[in-house]
Order: sequence, then C-alpha cells, then structure tokens
Amino acid sequence: MLNRVVPRALRLYIEAKGFLYLVASSRGGLAVSSVTQELNQTIGQLLWQRSEEYPNQEAAVFPDEGVRWTYRELFERASLVARALLGLGVQRGEHVAVWTTNKKEWLELQFATGMIGAVLVTVNTNYKLLELEYLLKQSDTTTLVLMPGFKDSNYLETLYTLCPELRTAQPGKLQSAALPRLKNVIFLGDHFYPGLFTWQHFLNLASTISAQEFAAREGELCPTDIINIQYTSGTTGFPKGAMLSHRNIIGNAIRIAQRMNLTSQDRLCIPVPFFHCFGCVLGILAAVTQGSTIVALDYFSPRRTLETIEAERCTAVHGVPTMFITMLEHPLLAKTDLSSLRTGIMAGSSCPEEVMTAVIDKMGITEITIAYGQTEAAPVITQTTVNDSFQRRVSTVGKPLPGVEVKVVDPETNLEVGPGVTGELCTRGFHVMQGYYNDPAATAQVIDSDGWLHTGDLAVQDADGYFQIVGRLRDMIIRGGENIYPREIEEFLHKHPKVSEAQVVSVPSLIYGEEVFAFVKLKKSVEATEHEILEFLRKRISRHKVPSYIRFVSEFPLTASGKVQKFKLQDLARQLLPDQEEKSVTA
Repeated sequence: MLNRVVPRALRLYIEAKGFLYLVASSRGGLAVSSVTQELNQTIGQLLWQRSEEYPNQEAAVFPDEGVRWTYRELFERASLVARALLGLGVQRGEHVAVWTTNKKEWLELQFATGMIGAVLVTVNTNYKLLELEYLLKQSDTTTLVLMPGFKDSNYLETLYTLCPELRTAQPGKLQSAALPRLKNVIFLGDHFYPGLFTWQHFLNLASTISAQEFAAREGELCPTDIINIQYTSGTTGFPKGAMLSHRNIIGNAIRIAQRMNLTSQDRLCIPVPFFHCFGCVLGILAAVTQGSTIVALDYFSPRRTLETIEAERCTAVHGVPTMFITMLEHPLLAKTDLSSLRTGIMAGSSCPEEVMTAVIDKMGITEITIAYGQTEAAPVITQTTVNDSFQRRVSTVGKPLPGVEVKVVDPETNLEVGPGVTGELCTRGFHVMQGYYNDPAATAQVIDSDGWLHTGDLAVQDADGYFQIVGRLRDMIIRGGENIYPREIEEFLHKHPKVSEAQVVSVPSLIYGEEVFAFVKLKKSVEATEHEILEFLRKRISRHKVPSYIRFVSEFPLTASGKVQKFKLQDLARQLLPDQEEKSVTA
C-alpha cells in the first residue's frame, strides 16, 4: 500500500492503474526476460513494474538540482505530469516538444507523455531560431516545454522572436503565424511570462483529471504506438524526425542493459544529453529496465562528471570518445576516486586504441562496452559485451543485439557479401523506426520493401560475427580510382603520441578527383609540424591514403551530443584549400 502522505486522489489513481497494468502485464507474462513482455509493454507499464519491484530503490538522482527520487516517487511524479498533460487537453498522438538540458522535468515528461500516448519530440539544446522554427513546424508540435536558456542561447527571447503573438496571448491560446499548430508553451520555472504557463500552473491542471479518465486513456495504448520523434543529430545536414514506438525503445533498452550486465545495484552516470538517443534510451530507459539508479548531470563537464562519479559511487558512465578524452586529460582525474566504476558505453564515434587503454587503466572501467547504431534504429544495432577482449572493443562494434538482423550488402547490387568484404550495413527487426515524420520519400530511401534499414555505413563482418565500421558511403574518398575510408586514416593518426583527436574529410582535386584532408587536434602543451605527422603516416599506411593536406585545430565543431559535425569540417576544408595548397606536403 502507498505511503499515507500520498494524496488520496493520487492513491486511487495508482490503485486503479495498478490493476490495469497487472492485467496488461499478465497477458504477456511478468518475467522481465520474457520476449513477449519486452515487446508488448508500454512506457507506463515498464515504470509501474519497477515501482512495484523496487519501490524504495533510488531511481533518479539530479546532483545539480539536489533531487533524489525512489522508483515509487518517480512513478507518482510522472503520473502527476501525465494527468496535467491530459488537463491541458493533449490528445493521444499529439506532439509535445521539450527544449531543456537534463532536468528532472525532462525525465518526468519522458514517461508522462508515454503514459498518455502523446509523442515526445526532442529538441537539441544548441538550436538557434531557424533550427527551432524548422523542428517545431516540421514536427507539428502543439505543446512546447522550455527552460530559460542554455550557454549563449536565450530560449525565451528566441521563442518570442519566433512567435511575437505570445506577448498578448493567454496561456494555452496561442495563435502563431509562424507556428500555427503550437498552442501551449510551458516554462520550467515559477516566474510568469506573457503567454506561458508556469510549471506549477501546468501541474495544477492534474486536479481536473480523475483516476478513471487517466486509466481509460492508458488502456487505449498499444506497444506499437509512436511515442518519440527523435531528430537526427545533423552531422550530415538537415535533421529528420525518426518515429519510434514503445516497442522500439524498450526492446532496445533491455538488450543494451543486458550487454552491460546492468542490475538494480548499478548507478549509471549520464552526462550525455537526454534529447539524444544516447541519453534517453541507452541511459534512462536501459537503467529503468533493470531497476538501476540514474545519476543525471545537467550537461557534460569533465570536472563535474568526475566529481559526481566519486560522490555518488557510480558503477557505470556513458559518453562519446571526446568526453572520455577530456576527462582523461583533466587535472582532477589523478585526485578522483573512480574505484566504483566497472562498466558503461562508449558510442557516437570510433574509439582509438589509446583512449580505450586509458579508460581501462586510468579510470578503471574494465567492462566498458562499445555500441553502434543510429537514431533510426532506436538506436543500438550492435554492441560488445563486458566479456569481449580488449581487441574486440577497439577494433569492432560487437555483435547484433538479440532479435536484431544485420547483413552487409554490396551498395551497387544490394546483394549480401561474405565475411571480410566491405559493404553497406543493413538491419531489420523490432528496433527499426516507423519512418521519418511527414517524409515518406526520405523513409523509402532508407527502408526497403523487405523492411531492411540501410544505414549508409560501410562495414565488414569477421568470421566470428563481429562487425567493424569503416566509414560512411558518402564519406568514402575516391582518389584516382582508389577507395579510401576516412576512419582508417583517423585510427592511424590517433596512434601518433602527440595527437589527441583527428578527423579526415575529402576535398576536390583536378588530378585525382578527390584528395584527403586531415584535421588534427594535438594534446595539450605539445607542438608538431605537418611534415612530422605526414612522415609518421607514410611509414604506416599506403601512399595513396596519406593526407595531401594537414590542418591543426584547437577544437572540432560538435553537435550537442558530442558528435563531430563532419559536414562543417568538409566546408572548412574546401575554404582552406587554396591557402593550404601552397604549403602542403603531398603524398
């Protein structure tokens, strides 16, 4: 029975819904390991099950906000927000966008929207005006939840510029020329702004919805319902909205957690953004499927992440290679007790061997796993295990998750190729998105008539079933008829003792069609010359693969999730080409 401090109306709701969940769960079987249950439950059912199994277990910790919730408390808070959304008039299938960093309200909304069959639209925290306008319009968002701003972006100012009608509108009654579908704007705070609900004002709407109304809405839901539109990170240009269902992301999250051997005793530090699949699926949902504790940082900071791991005795941490590199290079590392760490996920880009060695030796993450995927696959396709060898973890992205089909095909013939042959990686299964929102043409380009998702990534499968990603179809450089994969060159550049990070792109060439252009970031307090780097490469790779151009940089253009934006580097390389051409040492 619930604690007596819980309001009577909420107790009645939970009891009513608990019966609903019990019935729904019994149809598929209560065992977490049951394949039927995995693929036939909703977000709400998942959270209710954990609140029953681990009511007093810490579910979520937000150190930056001083917040600690048990699984029972998280369930109750998500339920309250769900009722408030119903009170706002949000219908099943309606789109709710969230524009915040890793706040506690983000977590509440992820589960609350799923509980009522609304669609959570994730908004990149780095977006500016035109990007926000594009996403809100393209996604047909009707409700937007936002924080005041982040870094150099004032979210409120951006929104008022985009929708000046807000300044004279009543909350919930916006009529915008630029965004005709947008009606509700909710501000994460207590200060009143014209046209916006405060968070508390919004929560008060929950009292208008009975337990029976809430249970009735949730009883309508189906595991195949779309509940997320997650926009691609934009590393290759304009983002597209991948439509993901309960089944897509829950099934994926369970298998991710299993590859990590995640349990209810684990405490997962999540410095990656919630708006990205890395945060909300590999992080939040993977933890919840096992009853683990989420330790969420507002945003990534190497110092704050190290401090949090020590203070909260985290056993796992997620990040892209760039995040691990900055933690490894931070002066606080040597003074921080990381002995609690054992596992985590490194994803988003390839992991250089030297970085993996340091993560294991200096951070003690002996069971770190490598995951590969994309938003369109909800997102993980392959992943290593905690028992895979060091070499497997630096040279491959593991094997397919259970229930996930993977094949490598010849990009020209679409015929499957055998082990050791490079081709496009394709995948099929429960994890593949329902398509791009409002873009059937783009959907048809990536999902064929047999249900195979064509990733656009070039891969090789070895004799043991492990996959290696060698590049992108469109990233592939064709120099004088020779196929060159940027990742291969990047791997060799990372082996140079002075190189911290490297990215390789193509530039046009009158003689060869394309040439190799390398951007190199050196380690702190070291110097190197182009000639030095090129000589290092000439001793290790084929002559035609050696970059014709080298450019040293202090930083790479990144998405908010930490991925390098290669299309920006491509543009920069072409701009630099005339100046660079005179002083480069050619292959």
